[in-house]
Amino acid sequence: MSASEDRLRDLLVQGLAGDTATYHAFLKELSAHLRAFLRGRLPRLPDEVEDLVQETLLAVHNQRHTYDAGQPLTAWIHAIARYKLVDLLRRRAGRDALNDPLDDELEVFAASDTEADDARRDLVTLLNRLPDRQRLPIIHMKLEGRSVVEAARMTGISEAAVKVGVHRGLKALAAMIRGE
Repeated sequence: MSASEDRLRDLLVQGLAGDTATYHAFLKELSAHLRAFLRGRLPRLPDEVEDLVQETLLAVHNQRHTYDAGQPLTAWIHAIARYKLVDLLRRRAGRDALNDPLDDELEVFAASDTEADDARRDLVTLLNRLPDRQRLPIIHMKLEGRSVVEAARMTGISEAAVKVGVHRGLKALAAMIRGE
């Protein structure tokens, strides 16, 4: 065993026996030990180290009654620290998956503007192939969001004819898109 292992183990054993000052010294030395241990495992996340040290100290404190004095202390502590590290990485992976950076997606946003313009032109081209009794009700109801009554008033045809025009017009558009 190393001197550090022996020192930490002795401090913990005395602390478990009721010596609170020694237990505080154990926690203080353990924090320095954990900081070094975790910095080596989180070189790209230095801001997370201190929180992880605190979580590990709390877990060690809460589980101190499970420590077997016949076993190496640092192996037990490192196992706890690794569990806390894995928990942290899982949490971060979940957050990172929900927060994809937008920088990589700028091309998609630029393309969507031109695609929308292209789709509008295509729709206008297809609509222009329909007779007025189908095209106008679709424009007024489906594109402008007007009611059947309003579309009938604007086109000068009956409400029933507006409904039939929309139905048949949409059916004809779908056939054109499929290439029929």
